[in-house]
Amino acid sequence: MFERTDHAYPADELMPLTCRGRVRGLEPSRGDIDDALGKFSLTLIDTLDTLALLNKTVEFEEAVRRVVADVRLDNDIVVSVFETNIRVLGGLLGGHSMAVMLKESGRMVWYQDELLHMAKDLGLRLLPAFNTSSGLPYPRVNLRYGVRGPETRTGTETDTCTACAGTIILEFAALSRFTGDPTFEAHARRALDFLWEKRQRHSNLVGTTINIHSGEWVRRDSGVGAGIDSYYEYLMKAYILLGDDRFLQRFNTHYASIMKYISQPPLLLDVHIHKPLLPARTWMDSLLAFFPGLQVLKGDIQPAIETHEMLYQVTKKHNFLPEAFTTDFRVHWAQHPLRPEFAESTYFLYKATRDPYYLEVGRTILENLNRFARVPCGFAAMKDVRTGSHEDRMDSFFLAEMFKYLFLLFAEEEDLLFNVEDYVFTTEAHLLPLSLSTASNSQAGEELDDSNFEWTCPNTRLLFPDPAFPRNLREPIKSAVDNSCPRPTTHREPGMGRPPLRAQDFMANNPEHLELLRRMGVSLIHLKDGRVQLVQHATQAVSAVAAEDGMRFMQEMMELSSQQQKEQLPPRAVQIVSHPFFGRVVLTAGPAQFGMDLSKSSSGVRGFVTVAEPYKGCSELSNGEIVAGRIALLQRGQCMFAEKARHIQKAGAIGGIVIDDNEGSSSDTAPLFQMAGDGRNTDDVTLPLLFLFHKEGNILLEALKENREVEVLLSDKARDRGERLSKTVRRHEYEKKCYYVRKLNENKCHHQVGNSEHSLGPEFLSWRHVSKKIDAVSVLMVNLLKLTK
Repeated sequence: MFERTDHAYPADELMPLTCRGRVRGLEPSRGDIDDALGKFSLTLIDTLDTLALLNKTVEFEEAVRRVVADVRLDNDIVVSVFETNIRVLGGLLGGHSMAVMLKESGRMVWYQDELLHMAKDLGLRLLPAFNTSSGLPYPRVNLRYGVRGPETRTGTETDTCTACAGTIILEFAALSRFTGDPTFEAHARRALDFLWEKRQRHSNLVGTTINIHSGEWVRRDSGVGAGIDSYYEYLMKAYILLGDDRFLQRFNTHYASIMKYISQPPLLLDVHIHKPLLPARTWMDSLLAFFPGLQVLKGDIQPAIETHEMLYQVTKKHNFLPEAFTTDFRVHWAQHPLRPEFAESTYFLYKATRDPYYLEVGRTILENLNRFARVPCGFAAMKDVRTGSHEDRMDSFFLAEMFKYLFLLFAEEEDLLFNVEDYVFTTEAHLLPLSLSTASNSQAGEELDDSNFEWTCPNTRLLFPDPAFPRNLREPIKSAVDNSCPRPTTHREPGMGRPPLRAQDFMANNPEHLELLRRMGVSLIHLKDGRVQLVQHATQAVSAVAAEDGMRFMQEMMELSSQQQKEQLPPRAVQIVSHPFFGRVVLTAGPAQFGMDLSKSSSGVRGFVTVAEPYKGCSELSNGEIVAGRIALLQRGQCMFAEKARHIQKAGAIGGIVIDDNEGSSSDTAPLFQMAGDGRNTDDVTLPLLFLFHKEGNILLEALKENREVEVLLSDKARDRGERLSKTVRRHEYEKKCYYVRKLNENKCHHQVGNSEHSLGPEFLSWRHVSKKIDAVSVLMVNLLKLTK
């Protein structure tokens, strides 16, 4: 077995650095990533047909016996409908297909469709997610209880991604045709029909996220990467597997729009569905690497070659394809979880062209995996492709997909147990037999407009009669990537041989970064309100190259600031609820881009506050026993916000408040401040963390000095306490509040005689959104979320 049973079985995944299994609930939560884990031996099921494909028939039979004997699906656990469908249901169906094939050849004669029975059981457990007015599934379902609302931790979501709802048809249709029960295919078709109807009719594109109840697009950016990718893939493959011409018609309509608006060979750039000529972002994510392979299935070889070559050159620069990279091929997100999409496209291009160049590409992939990702207990995901650091993670798709495509790339016909041309690969590379197209459940369709149909794929020998033609397509792209970042060291000044500093990586408390800014002619000035001002003077740079780097840095910072303003989270509230405040004092707080999302909590987090020791929170707390069960107060500075959060979380805190160390800063004069992560995965941070400017923070600290215990409520907005207090108590309460309010503004507090309410000023009663215009030429005023203080 690939996943060694002495380390991980029966866990869902192998943790290759610590050589143990990942069991949900026993390891720190990673957020949505863990929704793929259902305590159903995920990797084992996901890898079944890989074993058969690699002609490991003895191991395959053993694995099937283990699944049948040990795996249970009635777990009280919430899982992703999308991930469970493609990995577990697909894995069971692929395993069943292989078991039937082996039984027909005289092996595994004991097999009596056990995997198919498990697949139907799982399908029935997923069906409650489709009980919506639109037919689009809820993104999550409880395997035991279905979708019953908050008590089952399901049914409260309103949005899902397009791929999540549109990547069901292959597995559900196969299940229907294997079992003769049309219910599953009908639900999958209804979801696809709804997405098709909701496409933007002018651009014929779909958005990334949709409301499952109203059908309104929540995110209107459109591309071929994360959030949409496999929706397009399944339209094409549903036609291949099921023979329904409507799926091909829809795919061709979408594909024409993709090539018109999104494809800018060799790039694939997201656009807005209502304004498709307007780019939505300046970077690409690694999931789009599947698209050249899909273009091969479509028969559009030339753009497939071009985009694949761009991806290969980016891969060669960084050893792996970064999770996201910019249009000038720099790292945007540095992680690489051993994704298989690039290997998949390499395989399909080799099958289409038989060009040995793609065998060299495959060898590069293999060598990099063995050189950089292989560890004693498996293969570890890359935390940062730039540094080569690892993450204790090996997703099941690595064995389910990467191994398949690399094996098939190099395999000779005699190495294969069966003809793979008789099967279609799902998005998880599970094998479903094309013979399912003749099974009952075909549906009559409406009359088709076939004017843009291509009923046959072009012969690549006729398409490219000159053997040098593919090479001629690749060379300009290779040169374009080579000539982009990083520049050759020989052209740079001493000390500037490394790649230029990226805006998203910049930290104002990093001396090395400040030195790089100086050499690029960029000055940094700290302002009293917590912001920084960046000014570039090209004449002060150490060289013309450095000045150019500085200009690029400023442009990136402008884009980053603009994007952050668009994605800005709403402010949060710190409400003092204990005596003598009784909820009347509400402090405007900035949110964090990690940790608990208070907007999704109906009650917020309530607790007594205590000051962390050390106050900066940049090391393990010395008063952890006091902080446990309380909300910790911290001071900004010396380390990243996420590091502070991890330290107080480790001590047992239920929340945290970071107080600005910049004396005089206030939410009354400064824009809302959002705390960013540390460039790493912050899914392990589960408590809420809020930010208070210096003046608001002092109100809280003064309250703590004056009162033995101060209780606060952290929430997305102030809650009406509803206490019925006597006038005497109200007066006493009010006078105490005025003392603290005067700390912020002496003139804001006044008493209205005869009125039961008291005005505390706009800083307590309303949220302020302050937008700043940016001088794009020389000065940049930025809320630097990556500054950490």
